Amino acid sequence: MSYLRYFPIFVAMLLIVPIGLGQEAADVRHAQPPLFGVVAHNDTVQRILMENVDIGTRLSDGQVDIPRLQEGGVNVPFFALWVPSYYKGSEAVRRTMDLRDAMQHVFDKYPDRIALAVSARDIERIVGQHKIAVVLTIEGGHQIDNDLAVLRMYRRMGILSMTLTHTHNNNWADSSTDTPEHDGLTSFGNEVVREMNRIGMIIDVSHVSDKTFYDVLRVSTKPVIASHSSCRSISDIPRNMSDDMLRALARNGGVAGVSFGPSFLNQKNADEFKQQMPHYNAIDPNLTGTELDKFAVKQEVENSQDRPRVNYATITDVADCIDHMVKVAGIEHVGIGSDFDGVGLALPRGLEDVSKMPALTAVLLKRGYAESDIQKIMGTNFLRVVREVVEQVPSPQQ
Repeated sequence: MSYLRYFPIFVAMLLIVPIGLGQEAADVRHAQPPLFGVVAHNDTVQRILMENVDIGTRLSDGQVDIPRLQEGGVNVPFFALWVPSYYKGSEAVRRTMDLRDAMQHVFDKYPDRIALAVSARDIERIVGQHKIAVVLTIEGGHQIDNDLAVLRMYRRMGILSMTLTHTHNNNWADSSTDTPEHDGLTSFGNEVVREMNRIGMIIDVSHVSDKTFYDVLRVSTKPVIASHSSCRSISDIPRNMSDDMLRALARNGGVAGVSFGPSFLNQKNADEFKQQMPHYNAIDPNLTGTELDKFAVKQEVENSQDRPRVNYATITDVADCIDHMVKVAGIEHVGIGSDFDGVGLALPRGLEDVSKMPALTAVLLKRGYAESDIQKIMGTNFLRVVREVVEQVPSPQQ
């Protein structure tokens, strides 16, 4: 620990073919391919670290690897460096560094196929070279260990966004799936928001409580994102956003990315989600170092096998959620979040992994969306936020 103390537009579908989707089928042979494919939340880095998977090859399991990203036209994946909330203090910082290092090995092994993007200009340059432009994110404010210097160091390492909480409250912000402690943001939480604005780091309000959400919008001078949150009016879980929240996010200039978790999309799965949360929040091992990492691997294996008793969600539910978000927030404020490799084995039927993303474009075309609007949803809306937040300040790497 002493070494740091602290020390997703979908897609450039290069080839579009007819995709059979039952009643949602669409002939897209003559559609203009979107330029950028942004999926704003993927948990694949955990697999790289804990399972030692090689995402340069087409994997037989999971939902994301380089071949399937290319097949699905997703050339701008946001990869989360997620550390469970039971990693506390300096342990959370250590684990974040391990994840960052694991992703660096991928960049070093496949420099001709994938690269780190630290700005919108980088994204455009890397995609222009026919490579995948990865945006790295932090998923949980506990990972800064209450230290703005750690936050600044993450930004210098090319991490462009941070989700302010995960499933638990931290010392300065309330989570949507925990008992409120702070009535939203604390005074230090306000400092975190201001510092993220100052250093050009995107604030992600997925996972935060409603009060934290509104506190963030009160303090932030820059657009924020909800990288993987869907519609509460469709599936009533606290992780989803109410219509009032969607409208407030739009006024802020931000973007919400639809999550593909079944409980986020279909009310029939929502109750099961609510029943599971107390179990996950009760996990609190009194471990550190290697023993804690072994425990995390065990938990990840168990979580990856989780699935709803019945998965009711389909690609139609995803499109219905997009329709609602567009109606409430406007076409400029909707994107794709997915949560690939982060919601267990159950994905909406028709979107079982990232290679299936062209099917969603087909559905939206069938529903009458203009190609230019699909490009916004599939990528350029999130790209705009990167440009407005990240490009407006001097690079911390200079």
